Parts: sequence; C-alpha cells; structure tokens
Amino acid sequence: MNVVTSKAKLTKARAPKKPSRADAESAVRTLLLWAGEDPDREGLKDTPGRVVRSYEEFFRGYAEDPVALLARTFEEIEGYDEMVVLRDIRIESHCEHHMVPIIGKAHVAYLPGTRVVGISKLARVVDAYAHRFQIQEKMTAQIANTINDVLQPRGVAVVIEAGHQCMSTRGVHKPGASMVTSRMLGAFRDDPSTRREFLAMISPRSCSSVES
Repeated sequence: MNVVTSKAKLTKARAPKKPSRADAESAVRTLLLWAGEDPDREGLKDTPGRVVRSYEEFFRGYAEDPVALLARTFEEIEGYDEMVVLRDIRIESHCEHHMVPIIGKAHVAYLPGTRVVGISKLARVVDAYAHRFQIQEKMTAQIANTINDVLQPRGVAVVIEAGHQCMSTRGVHKPGASMVTSRMLGAFRDDPSTRREFLAMISPRSCSSVES
C-alpha cells in the first residue's frame, strides 16, 4: 500500500464524526448572534445556508484524494527528460488559524523519470490541498511530497507566493505583503543549475525571494 494513501486512511479513521448540515447552519446562526446580529432579520434569514454552501466549495479538497489524481500517467514520452513546469496556478485557500483567505499562485515543476502526468492533474493536486484549512508552508510541502511519492521523478520543485488576509485585514494590517515558500526535492535540491533553471522559468519576483 502506498505510504501517502496509508497516512490518509489513518487520518480519516481518527477524524471526528462530521456534523450534519443543520448543525453547520446552527453554528453560523450562533456566530451571527455572537457578533450582535439578528439571524432572523430579512437580510440574514438565508445566510446560514449560503455560508454552508460556500464552505462546501471552499473546502472541497477534503473530499479529493491527491494521490488518485496522479494515478493515470503516460510512459510513451519519446525519451523526454527535460523539466516540466506549470506556473501561475491560482491558489485560493484559507488560513487554519483565522479562517480567512490566502490568495496567490503556485509554480510546480518536475523532472520526469519514465513517465509524465497530464498537466491539468498538477493543477488539481494544488487545488486539492489548497481547498482545505492550511498554512502555506505545509501546503507547499504537501504538494511537492505527493508529486514526488506518486510519480517518482528525478526531482520536484514547488514555489508558492500568496497574500494572507490574516495579516492584511486584521492584526498588523499590512496589505500588499506576500509570503513566498518553496520545496525542492531531488535534482532541484541537489543541483544548483537545475534549481536556477527552474527559478528562471517562473516570475522574477519569486526567483529573487527564493534565491536570497
């Protein structure tokens, strides 16, 4: 059994029982009351249902298996062994500490071994991890580690640059600040020239942040 799949099943087995939709809507009503609102007034009557439906969209990643997304690969690659890079993948996630949005972009690259995967699957793996409560550092590692474990390439690189509303709309109130994280595995970690080639292919702003 795949190590990643085993960990996912163990985590699922330990997870608490999922509340019902009615429980979730009741929780939203409680928050509205706590904020000083009347959840029964005209403008808020349907808000609990809307919030729950939006949460189903925001956090659909919990229902997706990133390993399964990479299951279908292609081995007829005519000896192609150069870098595969998918850049500027939009990230829409939520901070697990304050439950507010993390918005940015991801750049993903790998050096094929004997097989490649459809590029849309790379974007879907990013989405599967992004559409959960996250911290950016963990999300970066999860994406890279999963691609590495499943495809077993010669190297994987992931760079994420994102703005966090937990620091732009509250706390220190620093709009415009962005955070850059990276995870380099295999050749991208061991070979400086390979890492430089990847960084040259993505945005100069991310390159300078990671190299410094």
